[in-house]
Amino acid sequence: MNIILLLIPLSLALLALAVGAFFWAVNHAQFDDLDTPALSPLADEAGSPAPASPAADRR
Repeated sequence: MNIILLLIPLSLALLALAVGAFFWAVNHAQFDDLDTPALSPLADEAGSPAPASPAADRR
């Protein structure tokens, strides 16, 4: 039963930390553009060579 006296304040402190981290992220524009970062791995870079197609290896 004494563990409840430790777990309740600990959970409230973790909740306050999570709420603080969320508001920090909102204030520092972490949620402004959610679509573009997901597309960046698909973009072609000018410096990288084009991958060979599997059909070219079979000839």
